[in-house]
Amino acid sequence: MPEGDTVWRAARRMDAALAGARLLSTDFRVPHLATADLSGQRIIEVAARGKHLLTRFDGGLSLHTHFRMEGSWHLYRPGVAWSGGPAWQIRVVLTTAEQVAVGYRLAVVELLATSREQDAVGHLGPDVLGADWDLDVVVAALRATPQRQIGAALLDQRIIAGLGNIWRTEACFVAGVSPWTPVGDVPDLPGLVRRAQAMIRTGAHGGHQVTTGSMRPGEEHWVYGRAGRPCRRCGSRILTADQSRIPGRVDDESRRTTWCPRCQAGPAAPAGAVARRGRANRGAEARSGRVRRPDAGEGGA
Repeated sequence: MPEGDTVWRAARRMDAALAGARLLSTDFRVPHLATADLSGQRIIEVAARGKHLLTRFDGGLSLHTHFRMEGSWHLYRPGVAWSGGPAWQIRVVLTTAEQVAVGYRLAVVELLATSREQDAVGHLGPDVLGADWDLDVVVAALRATPQRQIGAALLDQRIIAGLGNIWRTEACFVAGVSPWTPVGDVPDLPGLVRRAQAMIRTGAHGGHQVTTGSMRPGEEHWVYGRAGRPCRRCGSRILTADQSRIPGRVDDESRRTTWCPRCQAGPAAPAGAVARRGRANRGAEARSGRVRRPDAGEGGA
C-alpha cells in the first residue's frame, strides 16, 4: 500500500501541473460517475489528507480518490501514450490544455461537495505531513488505549493520518521498541512518534523511502522487508508476523510487522503468529528496493 509520503508527493506533483488549469474534458470510468462531466471547471488545487487525495474544483466539488494497494495517478502531455497499465484499469481521466491526469486502479473514486469533504476524511487524526500535525494530540490519542500494541496503534489512521507500515516498522526498530509492546509500556512514547514523523518527512521531501542512509538496493531499511535475514546491528534473525489494527483479529486491516527480537526489547509476538520466511518476504521485499515503487505523481484509510 502506498504510504502517506507517496500520496503527499503525488498531490504536490499534480497540484504543480494542474492547479489553475481549466478542464477540457473529464472521463469517469466508474459506474456511479459514468455521466459526470466537469468540463469547463477550473482546478483549484490538489491536496493530500493522510493517504487520501482531494482534487478541488471551482464549481464547489471535490474529487476524492484513494490508492489503497495499487492505485496511482500519472501525468502526461497531450498526445503522449499512456503507460500506467491496461486501459481497463483506468478509473479517471482529467484533461487540460497542458496536461492529462490519468488515475489507474484507484480503489475509491467519488465526487462530493467541497464543503462535505469531512464526510470522507473527517475521521482521520492529525496528518503526519500536514499543517494540522499536533504531537500532543497524537500522544494523547495513543495513550487512550494503553493496552493496545504500539505497532497496531501507529497504523490507526484515526490517530495518525498518513503513517504507513514502512515508517512504523523502522521507527520501532530505531527506537528499540518491540511492536508488540502495549502503548502504556513504551518508555518514550512522544520520542517514538517524533522519530516516525521525522522519518516520513525526510522520505517525503527527499523522494526516497530510506531509513539506513544507504540508497543501494536491498540496503534501504533496517528490518522492513528483511524477514529471515540477519539483523544489521546484532545478527539475530529478523522475525515477521501479522499485526491487526483490531486486537485478536487478522484481516484486511492487518499489516505485516517486522522486528529484531534482540534489538527491540519488549514482548514477543503471540504464539503461532510468527510467519515462515517465505511467506513473510512475499510482497514486503518487492517494496524494499527490488522493484520500482510508485513515485509521486503515480501511485492507502
